[in-house]
Amino acid sequence: MAEASGDTLTGQLLIAMPTMGDQRFAKSVVYICAHSAEGAMGIVVNKLINFLTFPDLLTQLGIKAAQPANQINIHFGGPVETSRGFVLHSAEYRRDETLVVNDRIGLTATIDVVRAMAEGRGPRRSLVALGYAGWAPGQLDSEIQANGWLHAPADEELVFDPDQGRKWTRSAAKVGVEFSMLSSFSGRA
Repeated sequence: MAEASGDTLTGQLLIAMPTMGDQRFAKSVVYICAHSAEGAMGIVVNKLINFLTFPDLLTQLGIKAAQPANQINIHFGGPVETSRGFVLHSAEYRRDETLVVNDRIGLTATIDVVRAMAEGRGPRRSLVALGYAGWAPGQLDSEIQANGWLHAPADEELVFDPDQGRKWTRSAAKVGVEFSMLSSFSGRA
C-alpha cells in the first residue's frame, strides 16, 4: 500500500507525471475517493466534457431547474462507466447514499443530488462528473512506483476551483514539483 494518510491515498490527489503513457490521463489530477486492498476509485477533477452542459443533463434526466444552472460544468471523471454520473461535493451535503471520503468531501452518485442542485438545495461546492477512474488491487500502487503518478494532499479550493487549466501545475506545486523543470529524457551522466 502507498503511504499518504496511514496506508491509504483516500482523500489525496493523484497527479499524472508528464511521462504518463495513458493519454486518457495526460495532465490529469484525480481526487481519490477510496483506496484499499480491494483497489482504488477516484474522479478526474481537471478535465471538462465540452459536448454536454448541466442544463442539457437536467433535460436528459427530466429535471426542471429552479434557478439558472449554466455555471455548473460537466467533467470527464474517468474512463470507467462514462455514462454514469457522480457528484464530488463539500461534506455538509450527506445522504444515506453518500460516500463520506473525509470531513471535507463526499461523493454521491444518485439522481437526488443532481435534483437538489437544480433546485438550489444541493451541496455548497460541487463537481459533476461522468465516469470515474478505477484501479484493480495493487494496480495504483504499481503505477505510482513506476513513476506514473505523484500524490499530494487535497484541499477544497483546488478540487473545486473552476480554473481547470491550472489544477495540474498547482497540484504538483503542493509537493514542490515544477513540471517545466523536469526532463522528459533519462540517461546516464
